[in-house]
Amino acid sequence: MVSLELQGVSVAFDGAVVVDAVDLSVEDGHVLAVLGPSGCGKSTLLRAVAGLEPLTSGRIGWDGADLAGVPTHRRGFALMFQDGQLFDHLTVARNIGYARRLQGASRAAVRAEVDDLLDLVGLGGYGGRLPRTLSGGERQRVALARSLAARPRLLLLDEPLSALDAGLRGRLAADLRRILTESGTTALLVTHDQDEAFAVADRLAVMREGRIVQEGPTGSVWAHPADADTALFLGYARVLGPRAATALLGRATGPVALRPAAVLAGPERGDGIPATVRSFRPTPDAGRLVVSVDGVGELDAVGVPGWVAEPGQRVAVRVVEHAIAVLPGAAAEPAGSAP
Repeated sequence: MVSLELQGVSVAFDGAVVVDAVDLSVEDGHVLAVLGPSGCGKSTLLRAVAGLEPLTSGRIGWDGADLAGVPTHRRGFALMFQDGQLFDHLTVARNIGYARRLQGASRAAVRAEVDDLLDLVGLGGYGGRLPRTLSGGERQRVALARSLAARPRLLLLDEPLSALDAGLRGRLAADLRRILTESGTTALLVTHDQDEAFAVADRLAVMREGRIVQEGPTGSVWAHPADADTALFLGYARVLGPRAATALLGRATGPVALRPAAVLAGPERGDGIPATVRSFRPTPDAGRLVVSVDGVGELDAVGVPGWVAEPGQRVAVRVVEHAIAVLPGAAAEPAGSAP
């Protein structure tokens, strides 16, 4: 059942359209991630759903009821920011229980709920700690528990992990997915981080210049980008036009997007496609190369583990078919893509 529904939602500031005719829906108990670069309008969209920004046009509904005129504090939504915004003078337990105390719950009920939420976010026994004694990841877990304590109909997450280092961000993204699933929380997440979106969300909406350019199940969006710019933003390494793609694959095809590991390189031998090494960079797992293929152009490639190549060396490359995506029709090619 659809809980949140956006129909033709637009937001403008001083005549400049920031969110442009967005249609989206979030089903009960599911997580939708709006993924896009900085300045694309995704945080403004989130604030509009929260009731913090007025709509220029369109409709936002919840369970079929129009939210026009419903103030932020009566929507039953919780908004979690990237910095957590904890009360530093209150203990972890009092931070988490703050909303329930305002709602008039008894001390015993609040204490039991806080203990359950601390266990859910992996911080059992931390109730007496002060926020300043916690790591960045622990503070975000407390902020998440505090948001869930309010029993929101919808949890709005604004770049919740962006302030953390890359390793911690990946671990906490997996935990965030588990926590939202176990609590049955309906959530709308906005982020610029592809890995975070893929790890947390059931569905993905890619936003560019205020518009949604693609939306669908997360795995489907990743496997079938709508166009070249979307593919590159999602983490594909290069986009080849029809002529270069046909030369590389040995069959007629439209434009294709190549993932970073789509091309494998090794010493030249009878099989494989001849290529010339332009650059080689060793990594802990396998070398990273840029190679030049006649009729194709330059490609990113992954080397055979333990093998070292030199610029100018002739090598053989092969394509990993499941690591490419054929783009729709004669998709527009971004600057720098091969023809």
